[in-house]
Amino acid sequence: MAVKRKKTSKSKAKSKEMIQTHAMEEKESYEKTTLDQVWGDTGSSKYGTLDEDDYASQIKAMNRTDLHAHAVKYGILPVDNRQLLTSRLMREFKKHILGYKKPTPQKNKNKEPSPKAKSILAEGR
Repeated sequence: MAVKRKKTSKSKAKSKEMIQTHAMEEKESYEKTTLDQVWGDTGSSKYGTLDEDDYASQIKAMNRTDLHAHAVKYGILPVDNRQLLTSRLMREFKKHILGYKKPTPQKNKNKEPSPKAKSILAEGR
């Protein structure tokens, strides 16, 4: 004899969690600026990360010799002042990040001018 089972809340919850795909690429928050990015380069290969905090902790963990070698690797003239050298390295790192993370331009959906703008434009009539 077959036993009927009641549907539990787990099966209903699973169906609510499912998301339908639409086979379209999701809109990214950053615009691709180079062909390398179009081909899938994320920019993390040069410094190993795109997170500023991770890179800062890597620099703090380096001793003076490693820090000088790291600076030479990226074309920065090493100086004896550690604070100056780390600030230069961070500046170059931020420039690299900005090259890979260009924000997409926001389209202005509101084509109608505001009422205040309309009143200002109406004054010249």
